[in-house]
Amino acid sequence: MKKTVSIFLTLLLLFGPLAGCEASPAPASDTPAQSTGAAVQTTEPPAPAGELAVPVPAGVTAARDNNRVFYEIFVGSFSDSDGDGIGDLRGIINRMDYLNDGDDSSGKSLGIEGIWLTPIFRSGSYHKYDVNDYYNVDGAFGTLDDLRELVELCHSRNVKLILDLPINHTGKSNAWFTAFQTAHQQHAVDDPYYNFYSFYTQGESAPAGRKFNSLSGTDDYYECNFDGGMPELNFDSQDVRQAVLDVAKFYLELGVDGFRFDAAKYVYFGDNAASAEFWSWYLGELRAIKSDIYTVGEVWDGDAVTFAYYPAMNCFDFSTCLAEGYIAAAAQKGDVNRYTEYVQSYLDTVKALRGDATIVPFLANHDTDRAAGFLPTRTGAAQMAANLLILGPGSPFLYYGEELAMRGSRAGANTDANRRLAMVWGDGDTVKDPQGTTYSTDLRADGSAAEQMLQADSLYSYYKQLILLRKANPEIAGGEYSALRFNATNVGGFTATLDGKSCLVLHNTTTEPFKTDLANRGLADYTVISGFVGLGSASLEGTVLTLDGQTSVVLR
Repeated sequence: MKKTVSIFLTLLLLFGPLAGCEASPAPASDTPAQSTGAAVQTTEPPAPAGELAVPVPAGVTAARDNNRVFYEIFVGSFSDSDGDGIGDLRGIINRMDYLNDGDDSSGKSLGIEGIWLTPIFRSGSYHKYDVNDYYNVDGAFGTLDDLRELVELCHSRNVKLILDLPINHTGKSNAWFTAFQTAHQQHAVDDPYYNFYSFYTQGESAPAGRKFNSLSGTDDYYECNFDGGMPELNFDSQDVRQAVLDVAKFYLELGVDGFRFDAAKYVYFGDNAASAEFWSWYLGELRAIKSDIYTVGEVWDGDAVTFAYYPAMNCFDFSTCLAEGYIAAAAQKGDVNRYTEYVQSYLDTVKALRGDATIVPFLANHDTDRAAGFLPTRTGAAQMAANLLILGPGSPFLYYGEELAMRGSRAGANTDANRRLAMVWGDGDTVKDPQGTTYSTDLRADGSAAEQMLQADSLYSYYKQLILLRKANPEIAGGEYSALRFNATNVGGFTATLDGKSCLVLHNTTTEPFKTDLANRGLADYTVISGFVGLGSASLEGTVLTLDGQTSVVLR
């Protein structure tokens, strides 16, 4: 793995480079770069055995709103507490010090501010998106008491916990579907469960573009667009709407902070207007219970469609993910201005739709090939993509193991299990891959978590420092965003203002240093380097900034 360098300059103290530092090339300008003249100092105490402490920027503060760095956990693949090979809630509890140790300024944990759990409800599948009982935790994952304990632990460390709530469809063994099938077999049209799921009767025309399976013992066919084992609820039924509302209320009362809503645009298949109307109603009801509820919808589509759902809730920005997304394109020596101007336009659009709306970017998740497959660390692409993701507005999401450069793809096997591989802990954790996995163990990661936690130049340490730098400059997450345009397309950034304070973020995705006079760009007020992170360094002499290649800087 190419050595990564991540250096912080704080407001009050300059820390020296970490081990494994590479020399930076000379600036492209004819004028030689000049040092800040600061002495290299450190007051960091020696790290305890088995623990890597990192330089912590001044002013690190806890998140105070929903503009947080979230971490998606595919529960069954994360950490196993009882030796059965299946990840569980107790495993997550045991790993909380890895995720967030409760001390925002310790520099000893990853420092995430929110956790998204993929479905934990009783289900017959390994992925749990076909729910059979919404009111209980699947036995393989633990109990409701385990969930309560995890919620309390998260809250004690200022971490929000959200549940993946798939309500577009259920499992076929769900009591609701059993009652629906019985009502149809008995021709009990007055039974409240008769219309609980979407169906049509033999002799009628099947709705175009949708999938249906025959309903045993009847002349009817139930809708199942994702899979025959995932019958789709009928949201024209007030009983259905009340039932799914009651489920969300139950978990809000238990203490969870919100939800990720699976398949949000399929509530009314092919009808985004009707689906968006449902979510506006649903979220209105939930906000009456919990005004600061955190919600994010999966609307896997272009921005024009996604925006239709923003009056109700934030949505994942699928334009930022995967190899063809804005972040990967910019990270690989691409046009940073194109990305920052896109973010500006996105924010302007969604905030006009709902005042507290924001962007929710990500690189990959459980339904996609992993990011390390198209953003390698050896080229610096993974590091720059991390900079663009974390040192940006809104609520960025990491997929578990992304901080380790974990890899996994469907490839020729055509199975999502390869995207949901066991976390590479390297310390004897007994968690195993999902059934059907074919991905080679030799290609999984650039070292285990146990190894990378002890390496100053690992991607894990890199992500830790990025998150710390974001926390030290809260304007980045929730401030008023203003994109900047540079003639050099590989250099770009933005200013962000919050509560009368501002910071400036600049990225250089090339391999060559970039030099600019901030005064010539109307940015002379930014006189202090808060921090820089990347494969090089940054320096400021008067108003002249030198930013090395594949490096980002934050100024105040």
